[in-house]
Amino acid sequence: MAQSAVASAERVTARETYNEDVVRLFVLATMFWGVAAFTVGVFIALQLAYPELNLGFAETTFGRLRPLHTSGAIFGFGGNALFATSLHVVQRTCRARLFGGDETALFLFLGYQAFLVMAGLGYVFGITQSREYAEPEWYVDLWLAIVWVAYLVVYVGTIMKRREPHIYVANWFFLAFIVTIAMLHIVNNLAVPVSIFGTKSYSLFSGVQDAITQWWYGHNAVGFFLTAGFLGMMYYYIPKRAERPVYSYRLSIIHFWALIFLYIWAGPHHLHYTSLPDWTQTLGMVFSVMLWMPSWGGMINGIMTLSGAWDKLRTDPVLRFLVVSVAFYGMSTFEGPVMSIKPVNALSHYTDWTIGHVHSGALGWVAFVSFGAVYFLVPHLWKRERLYSLKLVSYHFWIATVGIVLYITSMWISGIMQGLMWRSYDRLGFLQYSFVETVEAMHPFYVIRALGGIFFLTGALIMVYNLVRTMRGEVREETPVLAGRAAARPAE
Repeated sequence: MAQSAVASAERVTARETYNEDVVRLFVLATMFWGVAAFTVGVFIALQLAYPELNLGFAETTFGRLRPLHTSGAIFGFGGNALFATSLHVVQRTCRARLFGGDETALFLFLGYQAFLVMAGLGYVFGITQSREYAEPEWYVDLWLAIVWVAYLVVYVGTIMKRREPHIYVANWFFLAFIVTIAMLHIVNNLAVPVSIFGTKSYSLFSGVQDAITQWWYGHNAVGFFLTAGFLGMMYYYIPKRAERPVYSYRLSIIHFWALIFLYIWAGPHHLHYTSLPDWTQTLGMVFSVMLWMPSWGGMINGIMTLSGAWDKLRTDPVLRFLVVSVAFYGMSTFEGPVMSIKPVNALSHYTDWTIGHVHSGALGWVAFVSFGAVYFLVPHLWKRERLYSLKLVSYHFWIATVGIVLYITSMWISGIMQGLMWRSYDRLGFLQYSFVETVEAMHPFYVIRALGGIFFLTGALIMVYNLVRTMRGEVREETPVLAGRAAARPAE
């Protein structure tokens, strides 16, 4: 009874000290947008294998649904996960309630969901700027800028009013992500509307200037939205789940400053062999290769945080998600610099190899670390003793891992085959294969890619089921090992 009273008092204190309601809302949104984006991803993967699934309507074609999937996964699933974790971490590490009050926090949630809905409808109905990323039109961009600036004010304000003198390293990564994305979004989307009541606008950039602005934005969206923000997750949730301190706090600071300096220069590697000046292409390549060092420093720091707690990987599938995500981060940040080297890029550019590379990072790094963070947060936010079922978490982990392996290996093989077929000449100097022949050769790999996506979606559905049962306060009876309560026994 005494312990129960103490726990109840701690819950009341946490509720009064921190705004956990908005974090709960963002966690729910993460689950919703994740399943929605993965479902659309499976559908468009099947469209590539079976084009008749385009269904004959403009709104259901691959060209409309592809940006719906990418933005739903990146900004819907990933963005809501970043909002949830950053607002949770900044309050806990600063020992301060969110700046601006509960109303401002609610505005962040509602405003961001409104942006996602407006952007999604724009993609489906073809109301976009028709540029590289098919960005939403000017009014959606303007609304996101307002929401994002409010996010920055809330985050910085919370740090300013902190009761903990030290600013924990996860906050540095989250802050870099928020500030840089604000800059990227505003500059990349500078446009002049045709009319104040119309949806059409014209970009201020054109030609090669537009291309370099696009990829300065595009690669740094990867570098800061999909890397720096999720590294903030890594630096908080792995130590928390492993109950171990960060392996090297000094290395984490070096990791931070080296990463944010080098990443901002790497974008031109997407424009090799184009009309971009050659020195700019080389600059992007050099800085991309240099990114190996800070990226792998961060990977080592994350994995070595388990020093003295490696046995927990056997019994805790949530920690397994978090640690394996860091391994995928290391793999992706090795493959990316290799692909930025000009002779390699000559083979890989415009092929499915790039798709495989992107998804090894998106599914293995971004999604896995998000899954681990959400699994950690739900029992904490809903005041439950533990997850409904750790066995289901383990099923999710292995099913999703099989899905990723199927996806990226099929795209690696398909991409390299594409590149080789495109550059293959006969003895008379003519192209040996037509474009249609390369498309036919890729069909079996597109089927395997779709199967991998189905596996990954199935894992996400298992997660949602598990988390909903957890929120309802249910607990599934499991063996002690699967529940993570078994003590290690000495060998006989």
